[in-house]
Amino acid sequence: MTDVKIEEVVVAGPDEGPYALTTGPDGALWFTLVHSAQVGRLVPGERPELHGLAEGCGPTIIASGPDDGLWFTEYQAHRIGRITTDGSIDEFDLPTRDCGPFGIAAGPDGAMWCTETAANRIGRITIDGDVTEYELPVAGAFPSAIVAGPDDAMWFTMNQANAIGRIGMDGYVDVHDLPTANAAPVGIAAGRDDGLWFVEIGGGQIGRIDIAGKVEEYALPDRAARPHAITVDGDGALWFTEWGGNRIGRMPTGGGIESYDLPTPDSEPHGIAVGPDGAIWAALEIGVLARIGRG
Repeated sequence: MTDVKIEEVVVAGPDEGPYALTTGPDGALWFTLVHSAQVGRLVPGERPELHGLAEGCGPTIIASGPDDGLWFTEYQAHRIGRITTDGSIDEFDLPTRDCGPFGIAAGPDGAMWCTETAANRIGRITIDGDVTEYELPVAGAFPSAIVAGPDDAMWFTMNQANAIGRIGMDGYVDVHDLPTANAAPVGIAAGRDDGLWFVEIGGGQIGRIDIAGKVEEYALPDRAARPHAITVDGDGALWFTEWGGNRIGRMPTGGGIESYDLPTPDSEPHGIAVGPDGAIWAALEIGVLARIGRG
C-alpha cells in the first residue's frame, strides 16, 4: 500500500456541492459548485474565490480549453460556460433544447467537445461559441464523460448503452460494447499507455479500452463502491473516486488496487484531478476539496 495523507479544504457550504475540478493554466484549481451555481478557484494554501452564475444552472464538469479559458457544462441550463482566469464569464446556448450537457474536454482540433446526456448527442463548440451536434447511433445512450484519445479522436462513456464511444473529427461514431452487463460507465481518462481508462459505476470495476476497441476489466475489492470519476497521475497510476464507498482508489501501473478512506463520512466524492502541486485532489459534495498526497 502507498502511504497517503488526506487533507480536507473547505471551499463552500455543506449544501453547495463541489462536483468536478481541474487544474487551470494559471496554476490554480478550478471547480464547480453544482448546487449553488458557482465556479470556484483555489490556489493551494490560499482562500478560495467564488464566481456566481445564474441560479439553478447546475455547473458540472469543468476543463481547460485551448484558449487559456476554463470551460464548463451547465447541466440544468443546457448551456456551455467559459470563465477566464480573471473571472470573466461567457455562456453559450446549445441548439437542442433540454439536452443536459455533462462531460466536456478539449479536442485535438482546437475546439471543445461535450456530451448531451438527454439529447443523445455529442456537441462540438469552437472558442467563438459555434456549435455542431452529432447524433449517436444508439438510442438512449446517455453519453457522460468525454476525453481526447491518443488517436486524434474523442472517447466517451455511454452510461445507459453499456458501451464506450469514439467520435472522429469528421463526426463518425464507433460504439464498443462492454462485456459486463449494467456496468454503467461514467468517468474516462487517457492513460499513459495509449489506452483509455474508465470507471463502471454499476459494475464496480475499472475498465481499459485500446484504440482498436479491445476491452479489459478489473474488479474493485468492493463491487458496491460505485466509482464515479478517474484521472491519471504523472507516474501513470490511476486515481478514482468511490462514491458509494466514501473512498479514493488507486491502481498503480503494475496492477493491484488500493483504497483510502476519506476522513468525513458520507462526503460524496465525485470529480478527481491532478492538482497544480502534483497531488491528487477530489471534489466532495459536502463543501470540501480533498488533497491526497504521498507520505
